[in-house]
Amino acid sequence: MTKPRYCHFCVHNIPVVDYKDIQTLRRYISSYGKIVPRRKNGVCSSHQRKLALAIKRARIVALLPFSTR
Repeated sequence: MTKPRYCHFCVHNIPVVDYKDIQTLRRYISSYGKIVPRRKNGVCSSHQRKLALAIKRARIVALLPFSTR
């Protein structure tokens, strides 16, 4: 039996997913540079949408790469 996953942002009471917080955003990007789906990372749906938008904004500003290869 697997342990239940909890949303990192809900548990730590983080209201805003900031696109400038690269260390947090890297947790939710695969080794190929793709955004990890919600069923794998355990983030709730509202924070997953905010997370995807923050990752896309960070890519446009060149804080994160679009791909690694």
